[in-house]
Amino acid sequence: MQIRRSCTTLAHFFSCSPASRTSAVTQGSLSSGPRSGSATDWNLPPLKTSSIERRNIDLLGQPAEAPKMDLFSFTECATRTQSLRSLFELLVICASDEGFSEVSYGALNFAEPLRLPEYPPPAVAVKWPPEWCERYFKRKYHKIDPVVRRTPTLSRPFLWDQLAEQYQLQPDERRVLDEAREAGLKHGMSVPLFGPLGRLSVVSFASRFDDADPQHSKGHLNALAWHFHTACVEITRPAEDNCNMRVALSQRELDCLGWVAEGKSSWEIGRILQISENTVNFHLKNAMRKLGATSRIQAVIVAIRLNLIFDVHAA
Repeated sequence: MQIRRSCTTLAHFFSCSPASRTSAVTQGSLSSGPRSGSATDWNLPPLKTSSIERRNIDLLGQPAEAPKMDLFSFTECATRTQSLRSLFELLVICASDEGFSEVSYGALNFAEPLRLPEYPPPAVAVKWPPEWCERYFKRKYHKIDPVVRRTPTLSRPFLWDQLAEQYQLQPDERRVLDEAREAGLKHGMSVPLFGPLGRLSVVSFASRFDDADPQHSKGHLNALAWHFHTACVEITRPAEDNCNMRVALSQRELDCLGWVAEGKSSWEIGRILQISENTVNFHLKNAMRKLGATSRIQAVIVAIRLNLIFDVHAA
């Protein structure tokens, strides 16, 4: 059975100093997935087995399934911090739960006002193996990286393994992917993030494991990327804008958003609410417009942050 990790477990995480947070993550108290690299920046050593896992090994003779944070709890935790570094640490923790511990966030066609100073543009925050991180930025690989080049032309999450199959990659583009794989970034996946005024960002996830399946984790990683991106936008937005934001959604719009948050399709929502699929899409488009969102997932995130919809499991 999957154990849902609530924000209560991580609440202390955001009240600690950066050094304490790094120590907590390194000791495995906030994550159960392995990591590689040094303790510098985001490159952390392998985590220890948690007390929950040890107890279940003793009782059942096998490890328990890793606790995973649900998206409502992720948004709740993200709301508690005004620090990009803490927010990115949270994203790395949750992605590592899925087996994708190598994460990067970049602003591709604009100057992101909030960024970690140790990384040059277009990177905003990065957790990669140290050797690859140094090579990538020293050789300015972002100029020939097929992920960076193809993201503006794609509207949906895409897998790195499929780039070579679907596009005629140039030799230098193939070299970047091959070297990334050799450095420990395997079975990568990227999420294009479209914002106002044509702004384009991207979150990328990669795994250390040869048998990782990004297709299986695609939906959850996509949602995490949008939650993280929206939280970053909220951090940079003036406080008075957040306080004065008032949105009035109809009950039908709230119902539809609530079921989107539960992972339901328009067809499934229509069956549940006994309305047509077109009517569901109509309500969702209205909700997106009112919330200033460019996707259903972003609309759900904004609605959660505004306390318009709630986690039905917590009720």
